Amino acid sequence: MPLYGALRIPREILFGKGQRAALASVAARTGKRALVCTDERFAATPVFAAMMDSLRAASIEILVQDTILPDVPRDSVAVGVGQAQGFAPDMVIGIGGGSCLDFAKCSALLLTHGGRLQDYYGEFKVPGPVLPVILVPTTAGTGSEVTPVAVISDPDRTLKVGISSPYLISTAAICDPELTYSCPAGLTAIAGADALTHAIEAFTALHREPTADLAQRHVFVGKSAFTDHFALLAIKLLGRSLVTAFTDGSNEDARADVMMAATAAGCAFGTAGTAAAHAIQYPLGALTHTAHGLGVAALLPYVMTYNRPACTPELAQMASALGLDIQGRSDSENAQAAIDEVTRIFAAIKIPRTLSELGLQSDTIEWTAQQAVGIERLIKNNPRPIELAAMTQLIQAAYDGDFAAAAAQQNGIVQ
Repeated sequence: MPLYGALRIPREILFGKGQRAALASVAARTGKRALVCTDERFAATPVFAAMMDSLRAASIEILVQDTILPDVPRDSVAVGVGQAQGFAPDMVIGIGGGSCLDFAKCSALLLTHGGRLQDYYGEFKVPGPVLPVILVPTTAGTGSEVTPVAVISDPDRTLKVGISSPYLISTAAICDPELTYSCPAGLTAIAGADALTHAIEAFTALHREPTADLAQRHVFVGKSAFTDHFALLAIKLLGRSLVTAFTDGSNEDARADVMMAATAAGCAFGTAGTAAAHAIQYPLGALTHTAHGLGVAALLPYVMTYNRPACTPELAQMASALGLDIQGRSDSENAQAAIDEVTRIFAAIKIPRTLSELGLQSDTIEWTAQQAVGIERLIKNNPRPIELAAMTQLIQAAYDGDFAAAAAQQNGIVQ
């Protein structure tokens, strides 16, 4: 195909040790009244207090909402917005993990356009710009600080739902790896595995015909030259540093690598999209209540194995990015080496090897497959077609730990 690129990212991304000190300057250029969204744990830290003091010193009035819950319960956003309306913020600042960042995006949306969150589920439902959003991640995984997505838990639905719109992309992302130093090993593993999954699924996503209206019809357009650049950067950084960050959380270089990788992966999948591993995780997570990063990572080696016939060159490139010696070997051999290396990395950071280890029950495999193939925004990005029968076999393979079954070619290959 001809050279094509598409990229939707924040106006400003600041990365580096100590960059959180830029928050007040960035905010002062943005507005005068800030709604600050964080969780109870981080709100109690001296680091957060110092950040709030810097905002006040810059003559910015703040309203802090520090009760953000994991997975962004739908109604909690409405409550928070109701509390903030009288304050009349002109910007929203999200500080914390992915849930805090998504809560901030949703708050900016409702404060601007009103209505209910469920009015905006899906793609391109946000009618116009929202209040400026500044996002400061404290974990290295979701990439939400740079993506057009907010994920919501809706009590009326079994699966989590997403709001996807370019209008949800932050005005500025401030990424300071020092904020991740206190992350325990388990959270470092889950978040980092999520980032690696984002990067790999973005890099191996379907390459669509680059028509002039492609990015106007799809929030997630598939792989392109721009997203490939960020995905490979993330894969390289995680390949060399994720295990180290897990085993030695005091290693500042490894922490910086992993956080930059999470942001780079967000820049990749925020435009390219993700695919089958994420589609399966939605019902898997609903059934097992496992962390999102844990589920997608457990699935990823099996999805890569299934997709290999349709993306062998990309997997071979990944082998090089992962630091493997690829000289003198075929693309097919290097593709398998990449799958093996991802499997090794996940084992080293204690990611479960099978879905049965995550607690999935064998009698729910068919239901899980039915739900997964119905998530079109993700399935349409998968490089290899995956209908219900193939999806069921893939999930069974991941349940059993059977890579040979995952490799079985049931469908045609996308050329």
